Amino acid sequence: MAKKTFWKVWLRRNLLTKDVENDFVAEVSTAGNTLRNEDIAARIVAGRSELRLETIASILQARDEIVRTALAEGSAVQDGCVRLAPRVNGAWVGVNHAFNPAEHKITLDVNPSAEMRGVLETVGVEVLGEKDSGAFIGLITDVTTGKTDGTITPDEDVIVTGDKIKLLPEDEAGLGVFFVDANGTETRVTRKLTENLPKKLVFRVPSLAPGSYTLKVVTRFSNAQHLLNESRTITYEFPLIVPSPQPPSEA
Repeated sequence: MAKKTFWKVWLRRNLLTKDVENDFVAEVSTAGNTLRNEDIAARIVAGRSELRLETIASILQARDEIVRTALAEGSAVQDGCVRLAPRVNGAWVGVNHAFNPAEHKITLDVNPSAEMRGVLETVGVEVLGEKDSGAFIGLITDVTTGKTDGTITPDEDVIVTGDKIKLLPEDEAGLGVFFVDANGTETRVTRKLTENLPKKLVFRVPSLAPGSYTLKVVTRFSNAQHLLNESRTITYEFPLIVPSPQPPSEA
């Protein structure tokens, strides 16, 4: 018998049904977690495969290229998880109506396989309660330069303002302030926060390499009297940039 698993969901108000005040839709709390080919390869290796991690990752990449080519050629693809099939959406008036990208859209149908449907039958749902949508990061200021344009200085302080962004509990595993680079690699702020308030955080930026980063705060704070049962991730919607060092100007 397959192992029973659970999806933990937040309920958020359904804004499309304005005449119904107590109407909610479910949002899977872990939907933002993405398993990539490198993660799949690592899991295969962890399962005591005799193949090397690099070999498995290369095979998965080659498989992706074959699937993309087949779909671009108009073929459907069936694997153990899903069936992908080409589709063109839009209305066609008359048999001589030509394809028009402004009216028609090339897309894919995605349907779970029989094996995947069997797995889904083992999934339960745990409702965590109503999702508090009031948490956000509004502005980030580089203390060294005073700029709020998204540029930040490694090894210097930034001021983060918003609402319900307090990091609490500060020493709990999995919680913290993170900078995520373009490859998904996370760098956690390890120094104690200078200020840790519901509407304001002040902390030292780690020694980040030049590039683009996403800031996220993972916390269980909700208000002064209540902690969330599950952590909440608050992400700044704009990229943060660590500029490349400028060469010294010639005199």
